[in-house]
Amino acid sequence: MHRLTKALTFAAVLLSACSGAMPVGEPNLDVQFETVGSIETSRPDLISASAKIETLGGNFGWSEGPVWVEKLDAVLFTDVPGNAIWKYKDGEGLTEYMSPAGAVPPLPEYTSSAGANGLIMLDEDHIIVPDHGNRALWKQNVMSQDRTLLADKFEGKRLNSPNDAALHSSGIIFFTDPPYGLKGQDDSEAKELDFNAVFALYPDGSLTVVDDSLSRPNGVILSPDEKTLYVANSDPATANWTAYDVSADGTVSNSRVIAEAFQDLAAGLQGNPDGMAMAEDGSIFATGPGGVWLLSPSGEKLGVISTGASIANVTFGGADGRDLYMTSHSFLARTRTKIKGHGF
Repeated sequence: MHRLTKALTFAAVLLSACSGAMPVGEPNLDVQFETVGSIETSRPDLISASAKIETLGGNFGWSEGPVWVEKLDAVLFTDVPGNAIWKYKDGEGLTEYMSPAGAVPPLPEYTSSAGANGLIMLDEDHIIVPDHGNRALWKQNVMSQDRTLLADKFEGKRLNSPNDAALHSSGIIFFTDPPYGLKGQDDSEAKELDFNAVFALYPDGSLTVVDDSLSRPNGVILSPDEKTLYVANSDPATANWTAYDVSADGTVSNSRVIAEAFQDLAAGLQGNPDGMAMAEDGSIFATGPGGVWLLSPSGEKLGVISTGASIANVTFGGADGRDLYMTSHSFLARTRTKIKGHGF
């Protein structure tokens, strides 16, 4: 295990820019929601095929990383190329929560997307922010927006571009580190690691590699009993979902592919395996070709939620945990499920 560097000069600059008042846009108080897409399901106990899919608005470069924040009674999500975090709240509509969300202009020459990506809750007061532009993982207060650096290096080398994260009850943070934030990706001269990995960040600050064999590790999530870790690999040539056994102390073993999607991509369906949301019964709402795939814990495909556009990520939210928010390319969408998200 390796001790993490706790601070960098670029981190101090970002903290100065991101602390304090929250920039917001004009709230949209009179939204007339359009309905889009369709739902196919063999499990009506998870979601009804007749459930409406609402578009909640937006015109983003690539919307990502939604997370329900109870303290805000709202969902936060990112626009990665737009370098901003946005908020959606019923009665207010869409407002800009934070900008910049990643690297502070002038932007580093190496970056192809300066913003943040897959947000998750750390505790009731903080979110975890994977940051492409600064190649770092942050802990951020949801009210003040103050940030604390969690990880930016492994064995003295800079991370690629942290993408998504999952929190274990032991305090371990599993996160993925593909090269998407680097110009040229694997061929970038700024890439310091010779692999793309799933990492485990321990509470003492040590960082270990869980798996360095995936070409494009992306979405990551834990089963409700925390005995299984799931990782989406978004490489079109080998698009799939991998499962791992997780012991009580967070040790990971026994990787196996549970579902594949490269044939769906080859057939022309849009969207890679990407972000995921976990239902309370262990069913996985996993973004993939054609929309959000409903997967059993063992990887059986149970249905698809389609908005008509590529869906990057998904989360449960709302007062009862049955609102499913989807970041669908340039807009935010929502539908109602029959089952609660894990943790509600």
